[in-house]
Amino acid sequence: QVQLVESGGGLVQPGGSLRLSCAASRIIFSFYDMGWYRQAPGKQRELVATISSGGNLNYQDSVKGRFTISRDNAKNTVYLQMNSLKPEDTAVYYCSARHLATMYWGQGTQVTVSS
Repeated sequence: QVQLVESGGGLVQPGGSLRLSCAASRIIFSFYDMGWYRQAPGKQRELVATISSGGNLNYQDSVKGRFTISRDNAKNTVYLQMNSLKPEDTAVYYCSARHLATMYWGQGTQVTVSS
């Protein structure tokens, strides 16, 4: 069974940083486009950032210049470095893995930005 396990969430003050990790198992990781999505209370899930199997990057406008997505194929892990965090970044963050028509999701990790 495919597993995507996120870690690194928590409570941080505005302006602070967090790094999320997502470890994948039982997939050929290098074949998959990996992504981070988030869902705030009462809102729809939205794309934050993606990194393709070939290393192409895509970011939501609101996080450009603050967040960085990266991947380590040797460790089957994708990361999201989040800097200059704002209260509006508060959400559950989900890792995704997509290959052709197949998509997998992690269970999510809570990020709360508050003073």
